[in-house]
Amino acid sequence: MSSDPTIFDDDLLDEAPDAAVDEVSDGRVLEIRLEATEAGQRLDKVLASHPDLDAAAISRARLQALIGEGALSFGGRTVLAASEKAKAGTYRLSLPAPRTAEPQPEDLGLIVLFEDAHLIVIDKPAGMAAHPAPGTPSGTLVNALLHHCAGSLSGIGGVARPGIVHRLDKDTSGVMVAAKSDAAHAGLSALFAAHDIDRVYTALVRGVPEPRAGLIVTQIGRSPTDRKKMAVLKSGGREAITRYTVEQTYGPETKPYAARISCRLETGRTHQIRVHMAHKGTPCLADSIYGGGPPALAVREAILEAGLSRQALHASVLGFIHPITGEKLRFETQLPPDMAGLAARLGAL
Repeated sequence: MSSDPTIFDDDLLDEAPDAAVDEVSDGRVLEIRLEATEAGQRLDKVLASHPDLDAAAISRARLQALIGEGALSFGGRTVLAASEKAKAGTYRLSLPAPRTAEPQPEDLGLIVLFEDAHLIVIDKPAGMAAHPAPGTPSGTLVNALLHHCAGSLSGIGGVARPGIVHRLDKDTSGVMVAAKSDAAHAGLSALFAAHDIDRVYTALVRGVPEPRAGLIVTQIGRSPTDRKKMAVLKSGGREAITRYTVEQTYGPETKPYAARISCRLETGRTHQIRVHMAHKGTPCLADSIYGGGPPALAVREAILEAGLSRQALHASVLGFIHPITGEKLRFETQLPPDMAGLAARLGAL
Protein backbone atom coordinates (compact mmCIF):
# COMPACT_ATOMS: atom_id res chain seq x y z
CA MET A 1 0.00 0.00 0.00
CA SER A 2 1.36 3.36 -0.94
CA SER A 3 2.11 5.82 1.80
CA ASP A 4 1.84 8.71 -0.63
CA PRO A 5 -1.30 10.63 0.44
CA THR A 6 -1.76 11.97 -3.08
CA ILE A 7 -2.51 8.48 -4.40
CA PHE A 8 -6.06 7.25 -3.86
CA ASP A 9 -6.54 3.65 -2.85
CA ASP A 10 -10.28 3.05 -3.26
CA ASP A 11 -10.18 0.44 -0.50
CA LEU A 12 -9.16 3.17 1.95
CA LEU A 13 -12.12 5.28 1.05
CA ASP A 14 -14.77 3.60 3.19
CA GLU A 15 -17.65 2.53 1.02
CA ALA A 16 -16.97 3.43 -2.59
CA PRO A 17 -19.89 4.95 -4.48
CA ASP A 18 -21.82 2.79 -6.87
CA ALA A 19 -20.27 4.69 -9.77
CA ALA A 20 -16.93 3.21 -8.75
CA VAL A 21 -17.94 0.00 -10.49
CA ASP A 22 -19.12 1.74 -13.63
CA GLU A 23 -17.33 1.48 -16.96
CA VAL A 24 -14.33 3.54 -17.91
CA SER A 25 -13.19 4.75 -21.33
CA ASP A 26 -9.53 5.09 -22.08
CA GLY A 27 -8.94 5.95 -25.73
CA ARG A 28 -8.28 2.37 -26.86
CA VAL A 29 -9.67 0.64 -29.94
CA LEU A 30 -10.95 -2.84 -29.20
CA GLU A 31 -11.16 -5.46 -31.93
CA ILE A 32 -13.86 -8.04 -31.33
CA ARG A 33 -14.00 -11.02 -33.64
CA LEU A 34 -17.31 -12.83 -33.99
CA GLU A 35 -17.54 -16.37 -35.32
CA ALA A 36 -20.06 -17.69 -37.80
CA THR A 37 -21.95 -19.37 -34.96
CA GLU A 38 -22.60 -15.92 -33.46
CA ALA A 39 -23.89 -14.33 -36.66
CA GLY A 40 -27.57 -13.47 -36.90
CA GLN A 41 -28.00 -12.57 -33.25
CA ARG A 42 -28.81 -9.05 -32.08
CA LEU A 43 -25.51 -7.20 -32.31
CA ASP A 44 -25.38 -5.40 -28.95
CA LYS A 45 -26.38 -8.57 -27.13
CA VAL A 46 -23.72 -10.78 -28.66
CA LEU A 47 -21.00 -8.12 -28.37
CA ALA A 48 -21.83 -7.32 -24.73
CA SER A 49 -21.37 -10.98 -23.80
CA HIS A 50 -18.02 -11.22 -25.61
CA PRO A 51 -15.02 -11.83 -23.29
CA ASP A 52 -13.11 -8.87 -24.73
CA LEU A 53 -15.85 -6.40 -23.77
CA ASP A 54 -16.39 -8.02 -20.40
CA ALA A 55 -12.67 -7.71 -19.66
CA ALA A 56 -12.82 -4.02 -20.62
CA ALA A 57 -15.81 -3.52 -18.29
CA ILE A 58 -18.15 -2.38 -21.06
CA SER A 59 -21.79 -3.06 -20.23
CA ARG A 60 -24.54 -3.50 -22.80
CA ALA A 61 -25.97 -0.09 -21.92
CA ARG A 62 -22.57 1.56 -22.37
CA LEU A 63 -22.08 -0.32 -25.64
CA GLN A 64 -25.43 0.93 -26.93
CA ALA A 65 -24.42 4.49 -26.08
CA LEU A 66 -21.09 4.10 -27.86
CA ILE A 67 -22.81 2.69 -30.94
CA GLY A 68 -25.13 5.69 -30.89
CA GLU A 69 -22.03 7.92 -30.89
CA GLY A 70 -20.64 6.14 -33.96
CA ALA A 71 -17.86 4.36 -32.10
CA LEU A 72 -18.43 0.89 -33.61
CA SER A 73 -17.41 -0.09 -37.13
CA PHE A 74 -17.34 -3.22 -39.27
CA GLY A 75 -15.38 -3.52 -42.49
CA GLY A 76 -14.72 0.21 -42.49
CA ARG A 77 -18.44 1.00 -42.12
CA THR A 78 -19.86 2.74 -39.07
CA VAL A 79 -22.49 0.60 -37.39
CA LEU A 80 -25.64 2.69 -37.05
CA ALA A 81 -27.89 0.55 -34.89
CA ALA A 82 -27.29 -1.63 -31.85
CA SER A 83 -30.23 -3.80 -32.89
CA GLU A 84 -28.87 -4.89 -36.27
CA LYS A 85 -27.91 -8.52 -36.86
CA ALA A 86 -24.36 -9.52 -36.02
CA LYS A 87 -22.04 -10.63 -38.81
CA ALA A 88 -19.07 -12.96 -38.67
CA GLY A 89 -15.84 -10.99 -38.74
CA THR A 90 -14.04 -8.26 -36.80
CA TYR A 91 -15.78 -5.29 -35.21
CA ARG A 92 -13.77 -2.27 -34.04
CA LEU A 93 -14.96 -0.33 -30.99
CA SER A 94 -13.34 3.04 -30.27
CA LEU A 95 -13.33 3.97 -26.59
CA PRO A 96 -13.13 7.75 -26.24
CA ALA A 97 -10.42 9.17 -24.02
CA PRO A 98 -11.78 10.27 -20.64
CA ARG A 99 -12.61 13.92 -20.22
CA THR A 100 -11.22 15.71 -17.22
CA ALA A 101 -14.08 16.43 -14.87
CA GLU A 102 -14.35 20.01 -13.75
CA PRO A 103 -17.10 20.06 -11.13
CA GLN A 104 -18.82 23.37 -10.59
CA PRO A 105 -19.80 24.91 -7.23
CA GLU A 106 -23.41 24.21 -6.25
CA ASP A 107 -25.35 25.48 -3.27
CA LEU A 108 -26.77 22.19 -1.98
CA GLY A 109 -27.34 23.13 1.64
CA LEU A 110 -24.69 21.16 3.48
CA ILE A 111 -25.28 20.09 7.09
CA VAL A 112 -21.99 21.14 8.68
CA LEU A 113 -21.06 19.51 11.98
CA PHE A 114 -17.60 21.08 12.34
CA GLU A 115 -15.38 23.37 10.31
CA ASP A 116 -12.07 25.14 10.74
CA ALA A 117 -9.32 26.32 8.41
CA HIS A 118 -8.11 22.75 7.82
CA LEU A 119 -11.10 20.45 7.52
CA ILE A 120 -14.86 20.21 7.43
CA VAL A 121 -17.17 17.52 8.81
CA ILE A 122 -20.62 17.11 7.29
CA ASP A 123 -23.69 14.90 7.65
CA LYS A 124 -24.11 13.60 4.11
CA PRO A 125 -27.69 12.88 3.04
CA ALA A 126 -28.64 9.71 1.20
CA GLY A 127 -28.72 10.25 -2.55
CA MET A 128 -25.60 12.45 -2.67
CA ALA A 129 -22.50 10.93 -4.25
CA ALA A 130 -19.13 11.90 -2.80
CA HIS A 131 -17.73 13.20 -6.08
CA PRO A 132 -18.55 13.35 -9.80
CA ALA A 133 -18.39 10.04 -11.66
CA PRO A 134 -19.98 8.51 -14.77
CA GLY A 135 -23.71 9.13 -14.52
CA THR A 136 -23.31 11.62 -11.66
CA PRO A 137 -21.72 14.78 -13.06
CA SER A 138 -23.27 17.15 -10.52
CA GLY A 139 -25.15 17.30 -7.25
CA THR A 140 -22.25 15.68 -5.39
CA LEU A 141 -20.53 16.49 -2.14
CA VAL A 142 -17.61 17.94 -4.11
CA ASN A 143 -19.96 20.35 -5.87
CA ALA A 144 -21.39 21.40 -2.52
CA LEU A 145 -17.95 21.78 -0.93
CA LEU A 146 -16.68 23.91 -3.82
CA HIS A 147 -19.54 26.32 -3.13
CA HIS A 148 -19.35 26.24 0.66
CA CYS A 149 -15.57 26.45 0.97
CA ALA A 150 -15.22 28.99 -1.86
CA GLY A 151 -11.74 28.03 -3.03
CA SER A 152 -10.43 26.74 0.29
CA LEU A 153 -10.33 23.02 -0.44
CA SER A 154 -7.43 20.59 -0.66
CA GLY A 155 -6.34 19.95 -4.23
CA ILE A 156 -4.66 16.63 -3.49
CA GLY A 157 -7.66 14.66 -4.68
CA GLY A 158 -7.35 16.15 -8.16
CA VAL A 159 -9.79 18.11 -10.25
CA ALA A 160 -12.67 15.64 -9.88
CA ARG A 161 -12.51 15.06 -6.13
CA PRO A 162 -10.73 17.85 -4.27
CA GLY A 163 -10.71 17.44 -0.51
CA ILE A 164 -12.16 13.93 -0.58
CA VAL A 165 -10.30 11.63 1.81
CA HIS A 166 -12.91 8.89 2.19
CA ARG A 167 -16.30 8.15 0.72
CA LEU A 168 -19.70 6.77 1.51
CA ASP A 169 -22.01 5.07 -0.95
CA LYS A 170 -24.28 7.52 -2.73
CA ASP A 171 -27.26 6.02 -0.89
CA THR A 172 -25.55 5.65 2.48
CA SER A 173 -26.11 8.63 4.75
CA GLY A 174 -23.94 9.90 7.56
CA VAL A 175 -20.79 11.57 8.81
CA MET A 176 -17.93 12.41 6.43
CA VAL A 177 -14.81 14.54 6.75
CA ALA A 178 -13.16 16.47 3.90
CA ALA A 179 -9.83 18.29 3.84
CA LYS A 180 -9.61 22.03 3.24
CA SER A 181 -5.79 22.15 3.31
CA ASP A 182 -3.18 19.86 1.79
CA ALA A 183 -1.63 19.32 5.23
CA ALA A 184 -4.95 18.15 6.64
CA HIS A 185 -5.48 15.93 3.61
CA ALA A 186 -2.12 14.24 4.14
CA GLY A 187 -2.79 13.81 7.86
CA LEU A 188 -6.29 12.41 7.41
CA SER A 189 -5.10 10.05 4.68
CA ALA A 190 -2.46 8.71 7.05
CA LEU A 191 -5.09 8.12 9.76
CA PHE A 192 -7.33 6.21 7.36
CA ALA A 193 -4.38 4.18 6.03
CA ALA A 194 -3.46 3.20 9.60
CA HIS A 195 -7.15 2.45 10.44
CA ASP A 196 -6.78 4.97 13.26
CA ILE A 197 -10.31 6.27 12.74
CA ASP A 198 -13.38 5.42 14.79
CA ARG A 199 -16.15 4.56 12.35
CA VAL A 200 -19.51 3.20 13.48
CA TYR A 201 -22.46 2.50 11.21
CA THR A 202 -26.07 1.74 12.08
CA ALA A 203 -27.86 -0.78 9.88
CA LEU A 204 -31.37 -2.20 9.82
CA VAL A 205 -31.12 -5.76 8.55
CA ARG A 206 -33.36 -8.65 7.61
CA GLY A 207 -33.48 -11.26 10.37
CA VAL A 208 -30.83 -11.35 13.09
CA PRO A 209 -27.15 -12.25 12.63
CA GLU A 210 -25.85 -15.09 14.79
CA PRO A 211 -24.08 -14.82 17.07
CA ARG A 212 -25.61 -11.50 18.08
CA ALA A 213 -22.20 -9.92 18.52
CA GLY A 214 -19.08 -10.89 16.67
CA LEU A 215 -16.19 -10.18 14.35
CA ILE A 216 -16.46 -10.82 10.62
CA VAL A 217 -13.10 -11.37 8.92
CA THR A 218 -13.12 -12.21 5.20
CA GLN A 219 -11.50 -11.36 1.90
CA ILE A 220 -13.55 -8.97 -0.24
CA GLY A 221 -13.04 -8.32 -3.92
CA ARG A 222 -14.88 -7.95 -7.20
CA SER A 223 -17.53 -10.63 -7.66
CA PRO A 224 -16.39 -13.26 -10.20
CA THR A 225 -19.95 -13.56 -11.52
CA ASP A 226 -21.09 -9.93 -11.49
CA ARG A 227 -18.46 -7.22 -12.01
CA LYS A 228 -20.83 -4.57 -10.62
CA LYS A 229 -20.83 -6.21 -7.20
CA MET A 230 -18.31 -6.94 -4.50
CA ALA A 231 -18.23 -10.35 -2.83
CA VAL A 232 -16.62 -12.44 -0.13
CA LEU A 233 -13.89 -14.43 -1.85
CA LYS A 234 -12.17 -17.67 -0.89
CA SER A 235 -8.93 -16.38 -2.37
CA GLY A 236 -7.75 -13.01 -3.62
CA GLY A 237 -9.39 -9.75 -2.70
CA ARG A 238 -8.36 -7.82 0.41
CA GLU A 239 -8.90 -8.48 4.08
CA ALA A 240 -12.08 -6.92 5.45
CA ILE A 241 -12.89 -6.75 9.15
CA THR A 242 -16.22 -5.68 10.66
CA ARG A 243 -17.15 -5.85 14.34
CA TYR A 244 -20.93 -5.91 14.88
CA THR A 245 -23.43 -5.90 17.75
CA VAL A 246 -27.21 -6.41 17.65
CA GLU A 247 -28.81 -3.45 19.43
CA GLN A 248 -32.48 -4.33 19.00
CA THR A 249 -34.63 -6.98 17.37
CA TYR A 250 -38.07 -6.54 15.81
CA GLY A 251 -40.95 -8.98 15.62
CA PRO A 252 -41.44 -12.32 17.42
CA GLU A 253 -38.75 -13.05 20.02
CA THR A 254 -38.34 -16.61 18.78
CA LYS A 255 -37.78 -15.57 15.16
CA PRO A 256 -37.35 -11.80 14.74
CA TYR A 257 -38.17 -10.26 11.39
CA ALA A 258 -35.40 -7.69 11.50
CA ALA A 259 -32.74 -6.11 13.70
CA ARG A 260 -30.91 -2.88 14.33
CA ILE A 261 -27.17 -3.48 14.46
CA SER A 262 -24.09 -1.40 15.12
CA CYS A 263 -21.08 -2.06 12.88
CA ARG A 264 -17.59 -0.83 13.67
CA LEU A 265 -15.23 -0.82 10.71
CA GLU A 266 -11.68 -1.99 11.23
CA THR A 267 -10.99 -1.80 7.50
CA GLY A 268 -12.71 0.22 4.79
CA ARG A 269 -13.34 -1.96 1.75
CA THR A 270 -15.82 -1.19 -0.98
CA HIS A 271 -19.38 -1.95 0.19
CA GLN A 272 -17.87 -3.74 3.19
CA ILE A 273 -20.81 -3.67 5.61
CA ARG A 274 -23.37 -4.45 2.91
CA VAL A 275 -21.32 -7.42 1.70
CA HIS A 276 -20.60 -8.70 5.21
CA MET A 277 -24.23 -8.47 6.33
CA ALA A 278 -25.37 -10.27 3.19
CA HIS A 279 -22.68 -12.90 3.81
CA LYS A 280 -24.19 -13.48 7.28
CA GLY A 281 -27.60 -13.99 5.68
CA THR A 282 -28.91 -10.73 7.17
CA PRO A 283 -28.60 -8.10 4.42
CA CYS A 284 -29.41 -4.44 4.93
CA LEU A 285 -33.09 -3.81 4.38
CA ALA A 286 -34.00 -2.30 0.99
CA ASP A 287 -30.53 -3.03 -0.42
CA SER A 288 -31.18 -3.39 -4.14
CA ILE A 289 -27.76 -4.94 -4.82
CA TYR A 290 -27.06 -7.24 -1.88
CA GLY A 291 -30.54 -7.65 -0.43
CA GLY A 292 -31.27 -11.17 -1.64
CA GLY A 293 -34.79 -12.42 -1.01
CA PRO A 294 -37.60 -10.23 0.32
CA PRO A 295 -38.10 -9.72 4.06
CA ALA A 296 -41.30 -10.65 5.89
CA LEU A 297 -44.50 -9.03 4.65
CA ALA A 298 -44.77 -6.84 7.76
CA VAL A 299 -41.24 -5.55 7.14
CA ARG A 300 -41.96 -4.84 3.48
CA GLU A 301 -45.02 -2.85 4.48
CA ALA A 302 -43.00 -0.92 7.06
CA ILE A 303 -40.38 -0.07 4.43
CA LEU A 304 -43.06 1.28 2.10
CA GLU A 305 -44.74 3.31 4.85
CA ALA A 306 -41.40 4.80 5.92
CA GLY A 307 -40.56 5.77 2.35
CA LEU A 308 -37.18 4.02 2.48
CA SER A 309 -35.90 3.66 -1.08
CA ARG A 310 -32.24 2.88 -0.38
CA GLN A 311 -30.20 0.52 1.78
CA ALA A 312 -30.86 1.02 5.49
CA LEU A 313 -27.31 2.03 6.37
CA HIS A 314 -26.12 5.17 8.14
CA ALA A 315 -22.60 6.25 9.11
CA SER A 316 -23.53 7.34 12.63
CA VAL A 317 -20.12 7.97 14.24
CA LEU A 318 -16.81 9.35 13.02
CA GLY A 319 -14.00 10.00 15.46
CA PHE A 320 -10.37 10.97 14.85
CA ILE A 321 -7.49 13.08 16.07
CA HIS A 322 -7.34 16.43 14.26
CA PRO A 323 -4.25 16.06 12.05
CA ILE A 324 -3.16 19.67 12.59
CA THR A 325 -4.29 20.71 16.07
CA GLY A 326 -4.15 17.29 17.75
CA GLU A 327 -7.66 17.80 19.14
CA LYS A 328 -9.70 14.65 19.71
CA LEU A 329 -12.88 14.92 17.66
CA ARG A 330 -15.93 12.69 17.67
CA PHE A 331 -19.18 13.25 15.79
CA GLU A 332 -22.41 11.30 16.14
CA THR A 333 -25.60 11.84 14.16
CA GLN A 334 -29.12 10.53 14.53
CA LEU A 335 -30.78 8.31 11.97
CA PRO A 336 -32.26 10.28 9.07
CA PRO A 337 -36.07 10.39 8.77
CA ASP A 338 -36.45 7.41 6.42
CA MET A 339 -34.44 5.03 8.63
CA ALA A 340 -35.83 6.49 11.86
CA GLY A 341 -39.35 6.07 10.51
CA LEU A 342 -38.64 2.47 9.54
CA ALA A 343 -37.12 1.70 12.96
CA ALA A 344 -40.20 3.14 14.68
CA ARG A 345 -42.55 1.05 12.55
CA LEU A 346 -40.48 -2.09 13.08
CA GLY A 347 -40.58 -1.44 16.81
CA ALA A 348 -44.37 -1.59 16.71
CA LEU A 349 -44.43 -5.09 15.15
